Amino acid sequence: MNKQAEFDVHSSGYSIKLDVRIINEDVLFTLIGGDVMHIGTVTTRSAKGVVDTVIFSSSSGGMHKDNLLADVLLAKVSEKLEGNLVITSGVHVDGITKEQIVASFEMTEELAGQFLLWLEENPIVPKIPLYKNT
Repeated sequence: MNKQAEFDVHSSGYSIKLDVRIINEDVLFTLIGGDVMHIGTVTTRSAKGVVDTVIFSSSSGGMHKDNLLADVLLAKVSEKLEGNLVITSGVHVDGITKEQIVASFEMTEELAGQFLLWLEENPIVPKIPLYKNT
């Protein structure tokens, strides 16, 4: 069964949004916000617990740091989810302040909490695939 949900939080002058798509037992998260939404990083956790991250270069010539927010989300939701997880993340605030950086972590924790509350009312019930014997 496939389900989807969207959560939003606003603090320190900007918003972060979490889009969630349940794909059988797997979960695709999109964490975006600020002034310029993008895909800065892709973090994955396999059903066996192996975590990997791809970090894309930014237009400034550096590397995106959105994986730090993905790590917060992953830490909060991982033990409640058994399937594969994919988190695309991209939050950019023009001229971001230290206060706004701190707020981004708090906002991500709040979004994770909103998702976990939603998950209690919308549990994942995967369909077990059938394979033809050869």
